[in-house]
Amino acid sequence: MANIKSAKKRILVNRTKAERNKAIKSGVKTAIKKVEAAVTAKDKDAAIAALLNATSVIDKATTKGVYHKNNAARKVSRLAKLVNNI
Repeated sequence: MANIKSAKKRILVNRTKAERNKAIKSGVKTAIKKVEAAVTAKDKDAAIAALLNATSVIDKATTKGVYHKNNAARKVSRLAKLVNNI
């Protein structure tokens, strides 16, 4: 355990940020799974709706600094490609 006050604070802040990032990443994964489930069910309308939601969730995660913009673009592109191939 750290002895210096600022180091103790950094530990607490890093823990808080890690929990926040973990929650955001979990939400992104859930949104992606919903799109993939709709695609495997061949439900075009549900897939499009899930894609719009997933895109929004991924973009929000990117603006919060959880994902790099290229990583987010790649995820959205792959999901759009899946939906378009139904």
